Amino acid sequence: MSNMRAIRTRIKSVENTRQITKSMKMVAASKLRKTQSAGVSLRTFADRCGEMLAEVTASGNDQGNPFLQPRETIHHVVYVLFVGNRGLCGIYNNAILRYLEELVSKDSTEASVVVCGRWGKDAIPATGLTIRRTFDEISDTPSSADARELTEYLTGLYLSGEADKIVLVYQHFKSVLAQTPSSKVLLPVTTDAKETGSSEYIFEPDPKSLLDTLIRLYIDNTMYSVMIEARMGEHSARMTAMTSATDNTNELIAKLNLNLNHARQAAITTEISEIVGGANALAGN
Repeated sequence: MSNMRAIRTRIKSVENTRQITKSMKMVAASKLRKTQSAGVSLRTFADRCGEMLAEVTASGNDQGNPFLQPRETIHHVVYVLFVGNRGLCGIYNNAILRYLEELVSKDSTEASVVVCGRWGKDAIPATGLTIRRTFDEISDTPSSADARELTEYLTGLYLSGEADKIVLVYQHFKSVLAQTPSSKVLLPVTTDAKETGSSEYIFEPDPKSLLDTLIRLYIDNTMYSVMIEARMGEHSARMTAMTSATDNTNELIAKLNLNLNHARQAAITTEISEIVGGANALAGN
C-alpha cells in the first residue's frame, strides 16, 4: 500500500510539471509569433536601406564618414553577445557562449564583451572574458528604442577610439528547429558597393547629410534585426525544449501508471493468497 501511495504522489508531481512545461511552451510560441511579425516587416526595410547605402557609396562618395573608414590597425575588438533572458531553452545560451570563446581565442587582438540579456551572470564571467557592460533590460519582444540605446553606446565607443571593431555575436534563426551561432561586423560599416559609373544621383539636401542619415539608419536597423533574430531563436529554442519536456512527462506518466497497475495487481494477488491461506487453515482445523 505504501508503494502505491508513493507512485500516486509521483504521478501527481509529474502531472504538475507537465502543466508547467505546457504553459511555458504556449508562452514561448506566443512570443515567437509576436517577434516574427516584427522581424518580417523589419527585414524588408533593412535590406532596402542597405541597398540604398551601397548605391550611394558606389561612386566612392564616403564624405569622410568615420563609420565607413576602417582602422589601419585593430587594437581592440568589442564583441556584442546576445544571450537569452532566462534558461530552459536547451543549448541556446551555452552554444553561443562557446562560439564567442572560440572567436576570441582565434584572435590575439585585445577584446571585451558587451552582454545583451539577463542569462549567464555567473556563467559568462567564469569564462574569463572581459565584460565591459551588460544590457539586461531588453525585453522578450525588443523595440527599436532598445536597439537605439545599444547603438548609441557602441557608436560612442567606436568614435572615441575605445573600440576599433565591433562584432555582433548571436544565434542566426534558420527555422523553429534550427539556430546557428553567427557573427556580423557592425562597425566599421561595409557595403556591397560596386562602382559602375552608370548611375547619376541628385542629392538633397547634400551628399554628406544623406549619407550620414543612411548610415545611422543602416546601423540602427542592423542592430534591431539582429536583436529580433536572437530573440526569435531564444523563443523557438525554448518552445522546442518545452515540447520535448512535455513529451517526456507523458512517457513518464504512462510508465508510472503501468507500475501503479502492477503494484495494485500484486496487492490484490497478495490479499487473495492470504484469504485462501486463512480459509485452508480453518478447514484443516
